[in-house]
Amino acid sequence: PVLVESLLVFIIVLSVHAAVWDRFSWCTVALAIQAFYVQFKWDRLLQLGGAVFQFRGAANSGLLPASMVIPLLGVVMKERCRAAGIVYFERFGIVVASTGMLLALFLSVLAVGITKPVPTNTCILTGIAGSVIIYTMKHSLTVSEVIEVLEVLLIFVYLSMILLYLLPRCFTPGEALLVLGGVSFVLNQLIKRSLNVIEGRGDPIDFFLLVAVVGVVLLGLFFTVLFIFMDSGTWISSMFFHMMTAVLGLGVIMPWLYRLIQRNPLFWLLQFLFQTQTRLYLLMYWTLLAASACGVVFYQNAKRSSESKKHQASTITRKYFHFIVVATYVPGLIYDRQLLYIAAVLCLAVFIFLEYIRYFRIKPFGQTLRHLLSLFLDERDSGPLILTHIYLLLGMSLPVWLFPRSCAPKGTLPGAGALVPYSGVLAVGVGDTIASVFGSTMGEIKWPGTKKTFEGTMTAIFAQIIAVALILIFDSNVNLNSSYAWILASVSLVSLLEAYTTQIDNLLLPLYLQILLMA
Repeated sequence: PVLVESLLVFIIVLSVHAAVWDRFSWCTVALAIQAFYVQFKWDRLLQLGGAVFQFRGAANSGLLPASMVIPLLGVVMKERCRAAGIVYFERFGIVVASTGMLLALFLSVLAVGITKPVPTNTCILTGIAGSVIIYTMKHSLTVSEVIEVLEVLLIFVYLSMILLYLLPRCFTPGEALLVLGGVSFVLNQLIKRSLNVIEGRGDPIDFFLLVAVVGVVLLGLFFTVLFIFMDSGTWISSMFFHMMTAVLGLGVIMPWLYRLIQRNPLFWLLQFLFQTQTRLYLLMYWTLLAASACGVVFYQNAKRSSESKKHQASTITRKYFHFIVVATYVPGLIYDRQLLYIAAVLCLAVFIFLEYIRYFRIKPFGQTLRHLLSLFLDERDSGPLILTHIYLLLGMSLPVWLFPRSCAPKGTLPGAGALVPYSGVLAVGVGDTIASVFGSTMGEIKWPGTKKTFEGTMTAIFAQIIAVALILIFDSNVNLNSSYAWILASVSLVSLLEAYTTQIDNLLLPLYLQILLMA
C-alpha cells in the first residue's frame, strides 16, 4: 500500500511538473524523491518506537504525500497568478512553495539524524535535494522573503515541540507537517500584516481567518499550560475558563482584529451577515442543517443507551454528516462564497472551542460532550483529542479559503480551475462518502493490501463525474473549456489515493484535488 500511495503521489507531482515546467517544479520532483526514501526511515522509527514523540498508530508516517502538498500548492498558485499578471501573489506563491520545501526538508533531516545507524544513501539524497532547493531559493527569493521563510520554519520547530509533546498520538509525522506547518504559516502572516497595517489594504475576511485560527490556537496553549497546575474539572476552574475566554476574546482578539480591519469587528460581522436577503435565507437554511446534525447525534446516543453501552456508530451513520456538509457547502458555493468563507471560519472556531470544553471537562457541558462524541470515534482518534469532525470541516473549507481570489478577476479561474472551490465537496463530500457507503455494503473485490474495495473506488469516481455535471448545470460561473479529460484524470488519481492512503483523507484528498485542478 505504501508503494502504491507513493506511486500515485509521484504521478501527481509529475503531472503538475508537466503543466508548469519551471525551476520550482523541478525542485518538487527532487523533494519527492528524497521524501520517498526518508519516509521508510520514519516508518521504521515508528515501528521500533524510536521517534522523538508519540505519533498516531495504525498508519505509516505519510511523509511523502504530506511533504508535497504545500510546495505544489505554492507552485500552482504562482503559475495561476503569473498568468493573471498579479505580481504580488505570484511572489506569495513562491514563498509558499519555498516554505513547504524547507519544512519537509527539516522533517527529513530530523528522521535521518535520529536513525541509527546513520543511513548513508538517504543522507546523500537528502543533501542533494536540499542543495538543489536552497540553490533555487537563493536565486529566486529576495532577502525579505528568505527571512519570512526562516521565520515560518522557526515557528514550526517551536510549535511542533510544544504540541506534539502535549498531544501524543494525535498526528502522524505527515499530518503534523500539514497541520502545524499551516498554523505556523498563518501565524507568521498575521504577525507580518499586523506590523505593516495600511488602511484600506487587504480584505477583512482574510484577516478574520488569520485572527480566528491564531486566536483559538493561543487559547488552547494558554489553558493547556494553566490546567497543568490545577484540576480543570471543578466548577471554579470552569468559571475561570469561561471568564478568561471572554477576557482573551474581548481584550486581545477583538482589538487585534480592529487594528487590522480598521472598524469594530462585531458591527462589521453583523453588517456582513445580514447584508442581503440571500444571506438571510442561507443562514436560516444552515441553521436547520445544524439542528438536523445535532438531532442525528442525540438520536444515535439514545439508540446506544437503549441497545448497548458498547454500541458504536456505523460507517454509514458517520457519513450522514458528510451528506449534511455537502448540503451546507453547495448552496454557499453557488450563491455567496464570501458568506460561506466567514461561516466556515466561525464554525471552525466553535468546533475547536467545543473540543477544548470536552478535552478539559469544563462544566457544565464537558462531560456531556465526552459522552455524546465517544459514539462517533474511529481508529484515527487514538489520541486525547477528537479531530475527525474538525478535519472534515477543514477539508471542505480549505479549497474555499485557499482559492486565489485576487488572481481570478471574474471570481473564477478558467478551465478546470473553475472547480477549485468545489474540491472539498467532490473529494470528501461526494467521493469519500460514496466510496465508504458502497464499499462497505456492496464491495467484494479489495484493493491489494487494503480494506478498501474496487467497487467503492469506481463508484466514487462515477459519482464525482455526475457531481461535476450537476455543478455545470446549477453554477453558471463554471466554464470548463473542454478540460474534461484532465478533470477525469484528477478525480481518478485522488480516488485511488483515497483507497491506499492511511493518512487523514478528509484533509489530504481535497488539497490534492485542488492542486490538480489549479494546475
